[in-house]
Amino acid sequence: MGNLKKKRRKKIAKHKRRKRSRANRHKKRSWS
Repeated sequence: MGNLKKKRRKKIAKHKRRKRSRANRHKKRSWS
């Protein structure tokens, strides 16, 4: 069970990171 919780946490962090990267990309494009 502990391993499952750790895996789930990693997945959420990855998704959050992806969203942040996408927002940054959009901001940069808008600036240009």
